[in-house]
Amino acid sequence: MKSKSSNKSATIRTRRAILKLLKQEGPMDAHALASYLKVTAMAVRQHLYALQEENLVTYQEEQRSMGRPAKIWQLTSAANHLFPESYAELTLSLLQSLTEAFGEEGLERLLEIRTRQQIAEYRQQVPSDRSLQERVEALAAKRTDEGYMAEVQQEEDGSFLLVENHCPICAAATACTGLCRKELEMFQTVLGENTVVERTEHIVAGGRRCVYRIWN
Repeated sequence: MKSKSSNKSATIRTRRAILKLLKQEGPMDAHALASYLKVTAMAVRQHLYALQEENLVTYQEEQRSMGRPAKIWQLTSAANHLFPESYAELTLSLLQSLTEAFGEEGLERLLEIRTRQQIAEYRQQVPSDRSLQERVEALAAKRTDEGYMAEVQQEEDGSFLLVENHCPICAAATACTGLCRKELEMFQTVLGENTVVERTEHIVAGGRRCVYRIWN
């Protein structure tokens, strides 16, 4: 017979897994979540209602061809604090202080220096002599190490999608849009001059994730 503590630990693990799945995969119904977790839909619903009471998930009803509308669950903005935020308050404070002290030109200069440093660091992880797929996968691995929960998807036309399901610098990027602009430039430089990088979804603009379409 399981102890209360072990049951509580199992509950916590399952609820964390649900939150992570909704973060990575986007809105899903209870049956889809249950399929991922290898448990019953009824068990998932119990966890979802508990998470709803904590204001971590919410749902919208979707009409189906048969039966009652399905509840499509998604994370609330309150759930963001459960994922890494890379010292958001300190970063925001430093950005504000820098702008006050040196103005927008000083901030732009800082971003340029940061971008050069990132390019040098990323080039060590993303070999230029590999195929585009290998370069994008290496970039995704580097971004995942930094907390972006990145993955690569190949499109039918041969292009690739670099999908970042989380932004650990979201608060700073919202306050300083130059961070995202320089990031796009950095991707382009690291992946090579013959590579095109286009951002198609953007967390700062209200998207669920950041997505970059990449092709030669």
